[in-house]
Amino acid sequence: MSWVVGIDVGGTFTDFHALNMTTGDVRVHKTPSTPANPADAVIAGMRDLASLAGIAPHEVHRLSHGTTVATNALIQGKGGRVALIVTQGFRDLLEIGRQIRPHMFDLQKDYPAPLVPRERRLEVAERVAFDGSVVTPLEDDSLAGVIEAVRASGADALAVCLLFSFLNPDHERRLKQALSAALPDVHVSISSDVQPEFREYERLSTTVLNAYLQPVMQRYLGDFEREIARLAPEAIVGINQSAGGLMSPPQARHLPIRTALSGPAAGAVGAVDVARGAGCADFITLDMGGTSADVCLVRDYRADMTHERWIEGYPARVASVDINAVGAGGGSVAWFDRDGLIKVGPESAGADPGPACYGLGGDRPTVTDANLLLGRLSPAGLLGGGMALDSAAARRCLQPMAERLGMGVERAAHGLLGIVTANMVRAIRAISVERGHDPRDFALLPFGGAGPLHAADVARALGLRRIVVPAAPGILCAQGLVASDLRESFVDSGVIRVDDAGLPRIDRVVDELQQRAAAWFDAEAVAAGDRESMLSFDMRYVGQNYELAVATPALGGPDAEALRQAFFEVHERNYGYFNADDPVEIVNVRLTAVGRFERPTQPSSSGDPATPPIPMSERAVWFDADAAATTPVYDRSALLAGHRFGGPAVIEQMDSTTLLFPGDRCSVDAAGNLIIEVAP
Repeated sequence: MSWVVGIDVGGTFTDFHALNMTTGDVRVHKTPSTPANPADAVIAGMRDLASLAGIAPHEVHRLSHGTTVATNALIQGKGGRVALIVTQGFRDLLEIGRQIRPHMFDLQKDYPAPLVPRERRLEVAERVAFDGSVVTPLEDDSLAGVIEAVRASGADALAVCLLFSFLNPDHERRLKQALSAALPDVHVSISSDVQPEFREYERLSTTVLNAYLQPVMQRYLGDFEREIARLAPEAIVGINQSAGGLMSPPQARHLPIRTALSGPAAGAVGAVDVARGAGCADFITLDMGGTSADVCLVRDYRADMTHERWIEGYPARVASVDINAVGAGGGSVAWFDRDGLIKVGPESAGADPGPACYGLGGDRPTVTDANLLLGRLSPAGLLGGGMALDSAAARRCLQPMAERLGMGVERAAHGLLGIVTANMVRAIRAISVERGHDPRDFALLPFGGAGPLHAADVARALGLRRIVVPAAPGILCAQGLVASDLRESFVDSGVIRVDDAGLPRIDRVVDELQQRAAAWFDAEAVAAGDRESMLSFDMRYVGQNYELAVATPALGGPDAEALRQAFFEVHERNYGYFNADDPVEIVNVRLTAVGRFERPTQPSSSGDPATPPIPMSERAVWFDADAAATTPVYDRSALLAGHRFGGPAVIEQMDSTTLLFPGDRCSVDAAGNLIIEVAP
């Protein structure tokens, strides 16, 4: 039982990364995704991986899975039939929301329809006050009435969100107990379990999203676990979370909203793992796949976290890695807007029918077609030649666009790539320049199937001078899953003034969270030496509407003045100033518990720096719109630590392609990463 396997389901490919914990050997595999049922690609890929890598079923010790099931259910509107129970008088809160218009200047843009129509929104006579005291008790007659109303609604999932239940969850728990006993086939989500924090509307929306996803995740994980039990009967299965880290399948069934952004989070974890080996503490990730490009800013090997996200138009209060996504992937479709200008994305050809060059019926120009036409992708195809590409089909689909623009097809293809680059640059500026960071102070760490192919263009547009390309960039999200640990978050919500009078209450809350974390460690059988806890406070000035996350290094008894000073530092870093005289308060106390897994010793390779690598071929590549340059093509597997060479060059491997422009310099480090110095 020495193998750990990470499985990441993407829009175009499903990726596998297997690591032998004894020897450090790595095996990777990719297979086309199956959007109709993602589990089909997962199971087929596991069989192929076991066959190709010679991994016996009983040798798989742990299997970590990043799933897009929750995201796809929201995109396609194929979740459960949800009923909602709220405090009497709050039936329409789900639709009223905060009256925020995300698209303020789009007069035609409507909010998405509420996931629970008004006829399935039920009220119950009860009331808890702002301090957690009971104003109107929940009577047995009210319980009986709401049970019958849920039964009559025909719902297969139920969300319960009562006023101030994050302070006093007793009424919600009584409702859950009674409803689960009377209607055992109905999935019940209560807000005090899903997200026990203040801000009523966001807590309500998150709980409804969780209930909506429960039936879907229950079916998917049921099928997934049954098949995995046959393929790897001894494997411990972990499901990745949006905040990074793994949780058990029962927890994923209970809280599926935590998996909605799990794929991008795995990429960030994998990127940090690679960056540590390369000694690169500050970097910006560029995860470009078939559908989208996800970017994340990392400082000192740590990505920022956020608790406020919009998922397919619905607000969700859920912990997640702070990632900015844009519709820019290999399958992004080029199209003409009403103003006659060409746009690229966000629509994607996906895996089916895919780009025209896939030969599966696609006929619209995409980023992949443009890369193939310009010689940046190998005519031999993807997956090491295992997936053929049709160059003639790429030219045919790009020809009408070129004719409409009145230019040659190569120039049109080059312009298409310039547009998708601009889209990614805009996404990176949003997480760097717009937050006070100079992107030139960071390296670029590209991954995904298309990330290294576009990294040089993006780096030049932003003025970045260093690119770090992982050894297996197209599999990095799956590698991140292998590098992920067990993770659970605990929160206590309530306003506490940060002064000597509030300190006893802060100590009491921290102690309670530590006890809950200790119980979780015990339940997950995490050894004492593998336990780690991180404490943070959501803090603000009294009178402010939003708070900042302030992490503290120690768990034991934080000092009030030390907390205030830590808040001032964070406030100044975010807004450029602080006022030491204004009172400060805590809104939420958070404790993150992490159960560390064993880390293998990574083998390093070495080459002969005096012997330059030998290209396996050469071909014409268009680096600009005017002419092609004869460019050597290298096999990534033949590049060893210590090798150095200059651009132009194309570096091909099974899972991705890396492009070096003329003047760029590339070296291979001990971990097998490509370190590219971008020419000015």
